[in-house]
Amino acid sequence: MWSHLVSDESFAELHAFAARLGSPPRAFERDHYDVPAERYRAAVALGAVEVGSKELVRRLHEAGLRRRKHG
Repeated sequence: MWSHLVSDESFAELHAFAARLGSPPRAFERDHYDVPAERYRAAVALGAVEVGSKELVRRLHEAGLRRRKHG
């Protein structure tokens, strides 16, 4: 099981948070990092906030950070 880690501020914030979490750069995809279930608690402990998928997409759109798949 995976979670998506995003920022509602900037990609710089997202990349910095992911680095603190220990997420490798290869875990970044378009506008989010894939976070495995075993890293979920660590992400929350560092300040990540759990939101549902609709809220996640809404926040990405409002921040101008949503990047859709091409195709």
